Amino acid sequence: MPEALHWQKSSYSGGNVETSCLEITAAPTTLHLRESDDPATLLTPAPTALNALLTALKGQFRV
Repeated sequence: MPEALHWQKSSYSGGNVETSCLEITAAPTTLHLRESDDPATLLTPAPTALNALLTALKGQFRV
């Protein structure tokens, strides 16, 4: 049986269990993303695509 993945919530989620947020985990060779309110749907982006997404998001939410 595969080992359970350890999901990490976005720091913007506020820690509330009821808050929808983005979660990320690292498997041995891949990264996975999921929305907390739909945990069965996983995204497995290529590292370059994930880097581009995170860079774009950082630019949008810079204070």
